[in-house]
Amino acid sequence: MRRYRFGPIAAVVAALYVAAVAACGVIAWTTGDPSLLRVFVGAGWDTEFVPYTWWVELLLVAAGALQGWAYWQVLRGRTAGPAAVNDRPVRLLRVVLCLAIACTLVYRLPIPYVWWSGLPGDLLGLAVIWLFFVVLAGVLPRWLRVLGLVAGMVNASVGIATTVLYGLGQYEIGGYLTPYQLGNAVYLLWLVPVLAGQARDPRWSRGTVRMGLAWAVLSLLSSGGHSIISFGGWGVDHDLVLLMVMATLGVLGTVWQARSAHELGSPPVPSPAPVARVAPARPWPLAAVAVALPLIPAAVNLAGGMPVWTGPRGLVDDLFHGYVGYPATVSWVVVDVLVGVGAPAVLILVAVVRRTRTLLRVTMSALVLAAAAGVVSALTTEREPDWQIIPEMTEQRLALYPDGLFTPTGNGEIPFGLSPLWYSTALAASAVLLFLLYGAPPAARLRHHLLVTALATAVALCLIPAADQSRGPVTTAQDCSPREPWDTDGEPVEPVPPTGPRAFICAVREQKALGFADTTPDQVLLGHGRRLCGAYTRNDPRELARLREAEGVSVRDLSGVLAGICPAANATVTAQAAAQDREFEEFEAEERRKCDATPRHRPLIPPARAQRLTEPEWPEVGLELYDEAPSDGKGTSAGPVEVAPGHVAIRTDSDYHVCVTLETYTRRPPVETRGWDHVVEVGFDNRSGEMRFMDGLSGTELPDVSLNGRKGHYRIRVHMAWFPWKDEGDGTQRLLIMAYPGRGDKTVVYRKPNKDR
Repeated sequence: MRRYRFGPIAAVVAALYVAAVAACGVIAWTTGDPSLLRVFVGAGWDTEFVPYTWWVELLLVAAGALQGWAYWQVLRGRTAGPAAVNDRPVRLLRVVLCLAIACTLVYRLPIPYVWWSGLPGDLLGLAVIWLFFVVLAGVLPRWLRVLGLVAGMVNASVGIATTVLYGLGQYEIGGYLTPYQLGNAVYLLWLVPVLAGQARDPRWSRGTVRMGLAWAVLSLLSSGGHSIISFGGWGVDHDLVLLMVMATLGVLGTVWQARSAHELGSPPVPSPAPVARVAPARPWPLAAVAVALPLIPAAVNLAGGMPVWTGPRGLVDDLFHGYVGYPATVSWVVVDVLVGVGAPAVLILVAVVRRTRTLLRVTMSALVLAAAAGVVSALTTEREPDWQIIPEMTEQRLALYPDGLFTPTGNGEIPFGLSPLWYSTALAASAVLLFLLYGAPPAARLRHHLLVTALATAVALCLIPAADQSRGPVTTAQDCSPREPWDTDGEPVEPVPPTGPRAFICAVREQKALGFADTTPDQVLLGHGRRLCGAYTRNDPRELARLREAEGVSVRDLSGVLAGICPAANATVTAQAAAQDREFEEFEAEERRKCDATPRHRPLIPPARAQRLTEPEWPEVGLELYDEAPSDGKGTSAGPVEVAPGHVAIRTDSDYHVCVTLETYTRRPPVETRGWDHVVEVGFDNRSGEMRFMDGLSGTELPDVSLNGRKGHYRIRVHMAWFPWKDEGDGTQRLLIMAYPGRGDKTVVYRKPNKDR
């Protein structure tokens, strides 16, 4: 049995490194600046993209501890015992592996990046690939070694060529050499045969092979060096955090290389042939139930024409479709279909027939993992995910599934079939039955198995929601919004204002006031809101300061959000609304007094109709008169008036009200300029019979100024003036519009100020 040296010097170096990482974590926690921690751990993500968050920095501290363990593994040297007398290829492989590790460690140092700095490691990679091909001779079939050699050489050569092309600025050509569909598949075609050879070769231990398998899984999940674009901004981008975590886990590959080199320095230790322990046979009915359980939800789904397990929904599917390598995405879709059609029953059947402890353990682990993935998918499924909004993203997301499988229904929703929770229940039940039937007796359970089980149970208990926080209904922001006209056959639907708890939930969903995820159950929001209501009602400055410091919530600013469930906040909102109403009413009364004080126009000849509007108007973009316009014609402007065929516009100042008087005459009235700043007359061809000035934005519509609905040509005379009130900034606008039948389109300016106000 191999036994590694403890390596006191390596342990001291690793301990110092972990202590430094912990110190950087304390600095980040106290100052809110994680720059030093991220540089030290090697994450290197700027706070503009991943802002400081305590749990992100805690993950980096844990990653630093993992790196410290990796450095101890690398530096402690070969296993205890005499040194091995190796052939030249083996000695060369040890040296090249050590040099490759040294290049990797140097590359992790916080030094300025130079494009050619990775070339030495890439060239050493070529040597590693060739030497593994030579060293594993006699252990693996020749065809498998040749396959690994070709794949490894191609992968390393492409890596070198890509580095050089990027260094020369030929990014487009470099992108063609590494298509994202391949991911790390070519590299895995070399790594997997090497691990198979190490598993057969007594020079390497099972621990080293397991470390290599972990590195292979991480390589499969990796995006293959292709970047994921993020714009940073508000809050923590969980996608970038995932990339940070996967980058720090890259030390597993370094540990595998180090162990592979260390164990070549000691004589081979033949491992005893594993004894295939077989569990005793059990009554077949229970075993048949374990086999049949995964087939039940699969049969229901297949009867509905849905041959998949989760489909493109939930957090697990988001992970595989957005943030891992393309081969891993394809593998996930294959697993999705296999579980959907009941393939786990075949695995269970094989395990029940053979009953070997290893196969049973693997089967139970796979069932538990699948059940957990189904639960996560069900709990994180959104009613309308973001990718369904953009057709291109929808097409890309569904590309690996059979055509027409996820066709949207009439209301735009995609049918996914049976909930993944039914599959999770069946898979978990099968795992429990296998454990009860074929679980190892207590005497055969190793201590580390018990430790892992206890840790897994503790983690599960920490992550499973409490009974009083069961999922329950989830009201989305879309549920709170009024339905669009295209969802109601074009008929607008007046929304009913929410009240009580629904008002609070809608305020949180629409304003994102409390920072909860969109999938947070309503009752969790209500519980948190009632706690904040208590703090709002008590109004204890120390408690409010503590909430602001610990949760980043300013409770006194949440009056409008809490009003639906908090009487104290509702009283504040009601008082504020009443004060605003009083202020607005006083403002409106003041504007009416201004218009009442403006001089009344006294016509020089009797008009057919005269109207002095009692309420001041407040147009947003002025007043406009439209009619059926001819196909061509030029427009002109004079002072505040613009005229074109079928269109007259009067520009007003949108910051002030307008006091309006309208007069319609049977004949041309005398021109009056005294007391007015602008007097402009234009022509207008009335083809509809009505002449109403209006403003579409504010909803302003003035009475008809036509002569009893008469069609034909009119002359429109516009008078405008500024009426001061108390001081210049408090005045208002006066507007007199005269209309009478008359010919001519000429624009006449009777008065204009020397200088506009």
